[in-house]
Amino acid sequence: MCGRYVSTRSPQDLVQLFHVTDWRPEKALAPNWNVAPTNEVWAVLERAPREQGDDASAERELRPLRWGLVPPWAKDVKIGARMINARVETVHEKPAFRRAFVKRRCLLPADGFYEWQQACEATGKARKQPYFIHPEDDQVMALAGLYEYWRNPEIKQDDDPDAWLITCTIITTEATEATDAAGRVHPRMPLALTPDHYDAWLDPHHQDPDDLHTLLTQPADGHLDTRPVTTAVNSVRNNGPHLLDKITN
Repeated sequence: MCGRYVSTRSPQDLVQLFHVTDWRPEKALAPNWNVAPTNEVWAVLERAPREQGDDASAERELRPLRWGLVPPWAKDVKIGARMINARVETVHEKPAFRRAFVKRRCLLPADGFYEWQQACEATGKARKQPYFIHPEDDQVMALAGLYEYWRNPEIKQDDDPDAWLITCTIITTEATEATDAAGRVHPRMPLALTPDHYDAWLDPHHQDPDDLHTLLTQPADGHLDTRPVTTAVNSVRNNGPHLLDKITN
């Protein structure tokens, strides 16, 4: 799975990197070295203007979304805390994700992600050791995501800014020791896209599930580095670049 990640690039950098045409500076997010479920995160997505019909050209947006997908049929937003990941093997089938997989896909920029591995202290006591996993060249990872709209039934007016909640999830796959550093830490890992596939993935008119699956790849094409980091990352209250410092066990 992917339960924590790092996202510290400025919105200006992301706008340039992903060729964004629409973003609102007043909604900028601060750098986050310990992104956790229900946090607001940067997402790149495309939406066609409603007034111009379904065939209109889509605009590429950079906007904050809440991590943890809340399906339209959910009665409570709390379900989102259990929907932070969607398995690539079943994403096109699960009721919570299948419509979004066809129509509402996004990219979630990340510097890297955290995973935990069982370890044993000198005293024999078991503990979980966090690792930071990131591209060897430190380029931005474009994690494959889905987004969805949820209408708050307690708010009567559609034009109320609090009437709609937009949430997202990260698509994950199997990680194996033979092909990737991440597989030596955890059996699951997030999927990503290469720049040449951004357009096809984000295009809301591209709706063939089989074609969409072929766009997904391992982050950095499998060229990932992993290092043990402080257990301070275990608490969502801790944040800052020190969380990425390598430690010696």
